[in-house]
Amino acid sequence: MTLDRITLASFRNHGSTTLEGAGRLNLLVGENGAGKTNVLEALSLFAPGRGLRRAQLAEIALAEPAERPESSAGFAISARLDPGDGGEPVVLGTGTAPERPGRRLVQVNGAEASAASLAEWLAIGWLTPAMDGLFTDSAGARRRYLDRLAVALFPDHATIAARFERALRERNRLLAEPGTDAAWFLSGEKQLAEAGAALAQRRAALVERLSAALASEPEQPFARPLLTSRPGGPATAEALAETLAASRTRDREAGRTLTGPHRDELAVVMAGKHQPAAACSTGEQKAMLIALTLAHAALASAGRPSVLLLDEVAAHLDPLRREALFERLRAGAAQVWLTGTEPTPFAAITGEAAVWRVAGGTVERVG
Repeated sequence: MTLDRITLASFRNHGSTTLEGAGRLNLLVGENGAGKTNVLEALSLFAPGRGLRRAQLAEIALAEPAERPESSAGFAISARLDPGDGGEPVVLGTGTAPERPGRRLVQVNGAEASAASLAEWLAIGWLTPAMDGLFTDSAGARRRYLDRLAVALFPDHATIAARFERALRERNRLLAEPGTDAAWFLSGEKQLAEAGAALAQRRAALVERLSAALASEPEQPFARPLLTSRPGGPATAEALAETLAASRTRDREAGRTLTGPHRDELAVVMAGKHQPAAACSTGEQKAMLIALTLAHAALASAGRPSVLLLDEVAAHLDPLRREALFERLRAGAAQVWLTGTEPTPFAAITGEAAVWRVAGGTVERVG
């Protein structure tokens, strides 16, 4: 299945853009600032969450509403998910509307749906230059990364994560109120423990499956990362609930909950060198990120239609790694969208890819 007939209305610098005739490999070429990454961001919003830029909804609508009055209605994105076997296509849509400010609206075949339900139709992954610092970033950034990958394998993961966050906020609120009776904690801690255990178990399963997929690949030309999940609390709901109840005094003093999957950490070591990823060179870190992205794409495409978004991924690869990347993309099942400032680095695939020229928020099919 592939995404096609993609439309962007009042989205970033795209006033009205349509991409039709997409293939399994797709290349967007244009100068910096032309709007290539904006197309990828639009596609990333067909997954639960805030997309590849993690932008607020108010940041996304067209920046020059005075020149294009239609932007006052917010933004809109739609795409047709073609089954490729003669079956009926599914039309996905998302955007904002003035009558419901601050909320992202989602439709499937014209019927209103939740953002979380998008994961049932598509598994979407991406790699952007902003992710280059993942291994040196905070533990929270790596948890968000894990959760995004998990959604592509477990469609209900986003719902569970949201349930956990709500329960965590409620417990932290109770901790901040002096003299709160223990009975008020019991129900909330039960919900927190159930959602937290499910969240942690899915993260651990993701790391296990990623590790197995990475182990089956050669260490070269992309560096192989070794992954270890470090849980922030007990793995079962019963044990987590008991720990939360026993730690109320300590948590009151800290002003927050100190045990649970919101304290999980992902440890990454480069195989062969046995060196923490954070201490590796920037080139080695990039190579490990690519290896992780490709391994995850292979897992995600095994169960559902999948899309892989690669922003400027070929720019800093040597010819050997670039050819290895293209070979892996050809062999995979995911629909792939790549961006670049010029077509030369993509010469090996331009003959088989759908190619678009992007300029000033407009897109023209050129190949």
